[in-house]
Amino acid sequence: MNSVRHVEELLARAERTAELRAFITLAADRALSEAREADRSSPRGPLHGIPLVVKDNIHVAGLPNTAGSKALADFVPTQDAAVVARLREAGAIVLGKTNMHELAFGATSANGPFGSVRNPADPDRFAGGSSGGTAAAIACGAAPAGLGTDTGGSVRIPAALTGIAALRPTAGRYPGTGVTPLSRTRDTVGPMAPTVAALALLDAVLAADPAPAEPPPARDVTLAVPEHHFTEPLHPHTGAVWEHSLDVLRRAGVRLVPVRLADVETAEELAGFPITLYEAARHLPRYLRKATGHDPADCLPLITDPDVRTVLAEVVLDGAPMAVTGVEYEAALRVRERVLVAGYRRVFWTTGADALLFPTTPLPAGLLGGETEQVRHDGVLRPTFRTYIRNTGPGSVAGLPGITVPTRTPEPALPVGLALDGAWGADRKLLGLGMLLERLLHAGAEGDRT
Repeated sequence: MNSVRHVEELLARAERTAELRAFITLAADRALSEAREADRSSPRGPLHGIPLVVKDNIHVAGLPNTAGSKALADFVPTQDAAVVARLREAGAIVLGKTNMHELAFGATSANGPFGSVRNPADPDRFAGGSSGGTAAAIACGAAPAGLGTDTGGSVRIPAALTGIAALRPTAGRYPGTGVTPLSRTRDTVGPMAPTVAALALLDAVLAADPAPAEPPPARDVTLAVPEHHFTEPLHPHTGAVWEHSLDVLRRAGVRLVPVRLADVETAEELAGFPITLYEAARHLPRYLRKATGHDPADCLPLITDPDVRTVLAEVVLDGAPMAVTGVEYEAALRVRERVLVAGYRRVFWTTGADALLFPTTPLPAGLLGGETEQVRHDGVLRPTFRTYIRNTGPGSVAGLPGITVPTRTPEPALPVGLALDGAWGADRKLLGLGMLLERLLHAGAEGDRT
């Protein structure tokens, strides 16, 4: 397709859907200029002339990098993040920077200074986070694909809630320079797109990995299915989609093996949160000082979300009591290794499973305003953040690759995603499994309609 025409159509779509608040910065003139150059030149790579969007905590030279906060509103990086440089080398064009949960400390992308990101499936609901803007831009047709970041589920949660696909790669698979930091152990950039095939193309570029990613025969696939935590409880709609999906996979010949991951219920409390807070306290203040030229404490009055302000105060204020001590951090790392890393390895080894299968989130997207802080789930009011990261958190702490695949329900309803966690380093295999899952689930939905 003509690149200029494509960019023009996407920009028009972004303007028509501006109420979704998917974008913080639309680089219209720059994108059109690069599209004209792409149309005149020979193909540079597999992404030649393709416009993509980038979450606003990933540096793009010459464009603001707010990380969803007024505290960084004036920060304009002079260099691309390493992942953006790889996309550009492959011929991609940056269409704009997308909205997000403030400083990536949340799972809704609501209540930020640039407006709450609304879900294209139902604009009264949130899009998920923290990469909600990228998810919304893709889901509403204003971008063909893009980048988010994932610490505990931040590409997979919004992808699942808006009906698209996303990949959290194995920790360290992509270069991490030029990204607003939270946790060096857990942070990673992740591609987001309408289909798993598009994810595979982006992953090959981002990881410089040309290995094939192809769907295997269903009869050759074994998936481990957790019978606790990941599935107890589920929202009635999510539960119905989950049971229907299991039935579709069984009928296609996929072997489903019930498993139990020991002690996974306390993984975030004992390992995930302590690791994130300790590492954020050591890296985020240095980043803020360099980006703003001011003391990190000066950023606090500019933080919109009160929960984010509370967390940030714990990690940037000189002399404040340490949220996590060095002793607690070392203990958290031991829990990560002994419980999560070893636990997943044991499941894969004892069952021969190719991946672990579970609902990406326990429930569909919540309502803006009423459910951004607490959401009613299984008849109980629960913290929204902890509820939505319940299923994606454990694999994230372990550093494993994870993918979410959109389902297709027989009747129009809020999107539900199904997730696969794979073994360390098995990203291309996981993408192939995602393609299979996508194909089987979509074929199953079509069959239910006829």
